[in-house]
Amino acid sequence: MKQFEQSEVLKRLPEQFFAKLVLNVNEMVKKGHDVINLGQGNPDQPTPQHIVAAMQDAVTNSNYHKYPPFRGYPFLKKAIAEFYQREYGVDIDPYKEVAVLFGGKGGLVEISQCLLNKGDVALVPDPGYPDYWSGIAVAEAEMEMMPLRAEHSFLPNYAAITKEKARKAKLMFLNYPNNPTGAIATNRFFEETVSFASENDICVVHDFAYGGIGFDGEKPISFLQTEGAKEVGIEIYTLSKTYNMAGWRIGFAVGNPSVIESINLYQDHFYVSIFGAIQEAAATALLSSQDCVKELTQTYEKRRNVLINGLNKIGWAVEAPKGSFFAWLPVPKGYTSETFADFLLREAYVAVAPGIGFGKEGDQYVRVALLTEEDRLQEAVDRLEKLHLFKK
Repeated sequence: MKQFEQSEVLKRLPEQFFAKLVLNVNEMVKKGHDVINLGQGNPDQPTPQHIVAAMQDAVTNSNYHKYPPFRGYPFLKKAIAEFYQREYGVDIDPYKEVAVLFGGKGGLVEISQCLLNKGDVALVPDPGYPDYWSGIAVAEAEMEMMPLRAEHSFLPNYAAITKEKARKAKLMFLNYPNNPTGAIATNRFFEETVSFASENDICVVHDFAYGGIGFDGEKPISFLQTEGAKEVGIEIYTLSKTYNMAGWRIGFAVGNPSVIESINLYQDHFYVSIFGAIQEAAATALLSSQDCVKELTQTYEKRRNVLINGLNKIGWAVEAPKGSFFAWLPVPKGYTSETFADFLLREAYVAVAPGIGFGKEGDQYVRVALLTEEDRLQEAVDRLEKLHLFKK
């Protein structure tokens, strides 16, 4: 069979690091082992029933069986604006400051094609979400990594970025609550971000995927709540995490009108928006009671407490995440993130994500997801205790 050569664009794409993790886990399962998979970020709870019911009703609406408007239905854009006003006190123009997305991931990859040219520079958190890299690679742009370290609360240190590098940058990715570290942003940090971006003519893209998940009574703040934020960037929100709608593939970008127009223009050439029934269900999620979000956050917080308290009890000194549904755990001395993850899978049948998959700054950490029941998290702790890696 003739093999057709892939394009240079495909060759530039970074390797899908976590495909290897999936293969390793599947191999263990095939051998009959009971693997507790804490390595992936796929929400384990169902979509709330009132959202499902809205979708079921909307599917019968024959108007939705036709092509939707290219840039999404006005009712969804208005719902997004109302959501931002209610939750964050931020005024959003539904017609100029909203782009409907095929999930947050799509927007995070597309934005580089919208704003970057060959050789341009994007500032990227390290560790960070690998799909930032993918979009930058497609745009033939370059990355300048911003280390996220414990001593700086896993926030970029703008003072450490040279003036030359700052001047070259056109785009910057941020993500709080953070994947993989579970850190949250402060008002002061976002104020510094607006100032830094304004001084250097950088567009900020704040990935707010875990915006609905904050612990210990702290609600994560939106970047757009900061004065001047709309002048320098946008925020990308997904319904995947807040409402357990990962499989529905719907999200949105809000903020700077020129950036939103670029996203909409780009998508005009790829899509005819999203199935109308999904858009109606999304509007229902945003406008209905948010009790389901509170209950989900409580579920994750209980799981977090079981895991973190259990690990500290067996002698693994770890910090509790402040948001997201991930914990970022330092590996014991003598291991890299990959060797430690391999060891846990082989010896305890517990799968975790090696931190190196999120950037070189992650190589002394593993990411653990809170996406399984409390008893399974406790069992994972019990299995780790039997390895005698830690001193109580």
